[in-house]
Amino acid sequence: MSKIISGPVRHRQSSIPLLPSLYRQTSTSTPLRRQNRLPASYYRGGTSRAIIFSASSLPSNPTLWPPIFLSILGSPDPHGRQLDGLGGGISSLSKICIIGPSPHPAADVDYTFAAIGIRDSEVDFSSNCGNMTSAVGPFAVDNGMVDVGDGESDVTVRIRNTNTGKFIHARFAVVGGEAAAGGGFEIDGVAGKGGKVQLSFIDPAGSKTGKLLPTGNVVDMFNGVRATCIDAGNPCVFVQAEDMDIEGTILPDEIDACLPLLSKLDSIRRKAAVAMGLCQDEASAPGSIPKIAMVSRPKTHTLLSGETIEQEKVDLVVRALSVGQPHRAVPITVAMAIAAAANLEGSTVQGKVSSERVDPDGITLGHPSGRLMVGAKFDEKGHLLQADVFRTARRLMDGLVYWK
Repeated sequence: MSKIISGPVRHRQSSIPLLPSLYRQTSTSTPLRRQNRLPASYYRGGTSRAIIFSASSLPSNPTLWPPIFLSILGSPDPHGRQLDGLGGGISSLSKICIIGPSPHPAADVDYTFAAIGIRDSEVDFSSNCGNMTSAVGPFAVDNGMVDVGDGESDVTVRIRNTNTGKFIHARFAVVGGEAAAGGGFEIDGVAGKGGKVQLSFIDPAGSKTGKLLPTGNVVDMFNGVRATCIDAGNPCVFVQAEDMDIEGTILPDEIDACLPLLSKLDSIRRKAAVAMGLCQDEASAPGSIPKIAMVSRPKTHTLLSGETIEQEKVDLVVRALSVGQPHRAVPITVAMAIAAAANLEGSTVQGKVSSERVDPDGITLGHPSGRLMVGAKFDEKGHLLQADVFRTARRLMDGLVYWK
């Protein structure tokens, strides 16, 4: 028996069927049966990895999708390792993407993202993944959804994310009819170099709530802590590390080991979800939104790799959590929301960001694996028109994926 919670994903006229925003499997049966199989691809996008399906490869009834996704990734797993599937035991490796042609005149493909629970059976369609967005254009080209010819050139694939109803333009090089995997571009958190993928998120404000400031306030108070709730790319809530009695340069494993901190952050996140209108009560808050992050002033500190990042090379230090886990980098949608919040007078982000930017065209964020610069374009009223980030992506595998 399964239980569907919350309302439908907001999109229309999509080649991808209407989906519930949140699915939780409440019980399973275990009859003897052979394995099932489906055509699929495995891609890295930015600092994440995901199984990608063509929409036409999945059952036409979308209510059948969540159990398939859970089985493929090996969830739920009380040990948190997903050994019986292709998940990697952390949120950035427990993801599914569905891509198909788009009937919308402003898009070439429709893209739906699902965040898959690791220890639980939650399948969350309520948000987008910015990192995996960098693999959507290459997948569309590699699978013939977009005709790019056989030569070498730069192409732009127009993407509509059905989770948020927002549009993204992905620009990257193609070689011999396929997305270029090799190249000279490097991103922090991923070893080696690859082909550059420029992602331009068009008018990202109000992705789920329709408003940049869903509560109507620049600052709200939750559990006595000042927080800025903002919706750009994904709904996010930002608190200052010092208000959590934490050093802003704390590393993910230290956060993971600090259960009181995780509990405080989750309580704030759930209260913010209610205040932002994302759910009726704290218990029904989606796992993937709002995302929460702690921010602090630039400071020289040591990264996960053991390298040192100098204070003058970042504008802000960020420690983000995604689906209850500390992120090893910073989710792209969180970075976009930070870019918007940094432009709001009095916000918790604006209060900690450097007054002199490393790059005048955007904001440079220090995260546990290095740095990320988000190019931000605002109009004269301070509205975020477009956010640009640069990623790499590549196809890791094509073939059949098995589920039981």
